[in-house]
Amino acid sequence: MMMARKLNNPIWVMSSAFDQLSLAELIETAPQLGVQGIDLCVFRRDGTRQDHVATHLDYDLFTLDTAKRLIDDFNAAGLRLSLGAFENMIGGNPVERIKNQNHLLKLIRIAHLLGGDENDIKVGTFVGYNHELGVAEYGFQKNLDEYKRVFEPIVKYAEDMGVTILYENCPMEGWRPASFTTTFNNLPGVLAARKLMYALIPSKAHGEIYDPSHDIWQHTDPVDVIAQSDISRIHRIHVKTTRNLKTKARIDWGGMYPMQAVEQALADKAGVAVPSNDWDRHHYEAMLPGFGGSDSMDWRAFVELLAEKGFDGPYEIENEARNSKDTGNLQAIIQGYQATVRFLSPMLWALDESVGYAYRNAKPLVASRTHDVPVKTIDQLQ
Repeated sequence: MMMARKLNNPIWVMSSAFDQLSLAELIETAPQLGVQGIDLCVFRRDGTRQDHVATHLDYDLFTLDTAKRLIDDFNAAGLRLSLGAFENMIGGNPVERIKNQNHLLKLIRIAHLLGGDENDIKVGTFVGYNHELGVAEYGFQKNLDEYKRVFEPIVKYAEDMGVTILYENCPMEGWRPASFTTTFNNLPGVLAARKLMYALIPSKAHGEIYDPSHDIWQHTDPVDVIAQSDISRIHRIHVKTTRNLKTKARIDWGGMYPMQAVEQALADKAGVAVPSNDWDRHHYEAMLPGFGGSDSMDWRAFVELLAEKGFDGPYEIENEARNSKDTGNLQAIIQGYQATVRFLSPMLWALDESVGYAYRNAKPLVASRTHDVPVKTIDQLQ
């Protein structure tokens, strides 16, 4: 039986699945899904990522007047918002790395102009991983040290701007070609790393977007992760899930280490499966809960523990499902979101006699900034 508690967490959507829609179309579509907010993806237009390319704000031409118009547009639709871009900030190509850091600073400025923490507008990011440091002895510690070097001034800048940055916990297991041995490509991909990161930079101006789907394929129960987490650091929950697959490849390679790329002729001769693509390495399927099958986690226990620990933030639906986002069909994408809202609503919202389970009392955004601020670059912070 569900514990008695106040039910009123908002449900949002992450805009990555709507890369085919303009911002105006996205704002028009969101209420039809039954959601209360949008986490806007604002990826670099000249970035190197191929898997997510949605850019729903013009980050180079964003002014205080733009912020005021955006707040008006979201209030008119009864929506709230955050924003983010998820790139490698401490590793990879050195030139791209600096561009990614500077882009994050642009998003912090935009969040500030939109009211920042006053409007609960956060900035999502990855940390990434530096494999040149990682292959050395104590490579993980060296990545922690590099994280502190890069992010300490960024977090201080965000704090000064009244903005909180949030790390997502995806290990980005397909971020490098399958010919590389490891699939750990984003530092906050395990809880221990996040705890260490907060110990290195104690500021409250950084926290996390927790996505349970990434722990499921790591054979870790998200309920246990929440139990061991500092709830004050968790500002968003990504609603995406995983179905762990029982395939021949899982038996061949085991459940702990990724499938490895070997010569195809040799694999065929041995009867051994090899990765079909860079993301096909850990024997799982990304899903939306309640849409097209069961998954490998207990959502009821997960939501109830979050409520018990006092989490009152948004549950953001991130649609990467094979039967929804991956179809490329807009109606299938919309159906996936709608089904997930229906799945979540009895766990998150109180029962209304006239309309059923419903979110109550949305708080409007406030246009509080009176002065613009210049764009900063990482060299200016350091």
